[in-house]
Amino acid sequence: MRLIRSSNQLPELKSQTVATIGNFDGFHLGHQAILRYAHEQAKKYQAKVALLSFEPTAKEFFMADHAPARLYTLRQKLALAEAYAVDYFLCLPFNQQLANMPATDFVREILFKGLNIRHLVVGDDFCFGHQRSGDLALLQKMGEELGFTVQDCRTLLHGESRVSSSVIRDTLQRGDFKLVEALLGRAFSISGKVFHGDKQGRTIGFPTANICLRRKVLPLQGVFVVRASNAEHDWQGVANIGHRPTVNGRRNQLEVHCLNCTQDLYGQSLEVTFLHKLRDEKKFSSFEALKHQISLDVEAAEAYFNQ
Repeated sequence: MRLIRSSNQLPELKSQTVATIGNFDGFHLGHQAILRYAHEQAKKYQAKVALLSFEPTAKEFFMADHAPARLYTLRQKLALAEAYAVDYFLCLPFNQQLANMPATDFVREILFKGLNIRHLVVGDDFCFGHQRSGDLALLQKMGEELGFTVQDCRTLLHGESRVSSSVIRDTLQRGDFKLVEALLGRAFSISGKVFHGDKQGRTIGFPTANICLRRKVLPLQGVFVVRASNAEHDWQGVANIGHRPTVNGRRNQLEVHCLNCTQDLYGQSLEVTFLHKLRDEKKFSSFEALKHQISLDVEAAEAYFNQ
């Protein structure tokens, strides 16, 4: 897969593409259906598959800290795009210049001249361009003019649940991890590199692997039963995700206590998979009270895995 971070690199693309546009936050079942269709069309037209996304997202650009929490980081999205055999991942910077670009210019300069599209796949509610003035009808009209076709993919349903990133965020907040897994097609996880923290956990018998979360808004908060894994091992564990109010934490952080782990995990990449919510994050009156609660959390996690 080739990652393209600037529209200046687009003229280098010689092959025609079957393209799709979106945040692809979560790469959920709906996104997977779009990519399967894109691959079918790419085979038909002997074209490459291209995914166009933006960094930051449009909502993050306009809403800043009030934007919805991301399910996945850009790094996770890139890994999944490669796993789903995307040929080109075009990640354009969303800035004021792009926000002001008329929808017709976006189609002509980015999609047609840049991505050399033969076929475009979009969601049924897709809007784009300055003040969201572009829609499916405009794409189809310009496609007839410029020589590409457009297909809208209707929202996928899982039972009675609409498959969308916003529904998955709401489901995470409710702690229904089985439904989240069904909508994503995989268990929800957060990955990151373990860094040196203040090492307070080891002083009370519960050492933690600390992962810094470069997110101002978290998709979930609290204490959870988890599995943590690196390239070689998989551990049962308890994780706290939040800002650690008892120790006056000021940044969002993921702390994982891996049961029966004797490895030094500093500097290693760890994937933390969320299985069950134990409780909300809270501020305790003392460090001793926190220690007591952590011991109860560990017991609850062990009971979960032994059931």
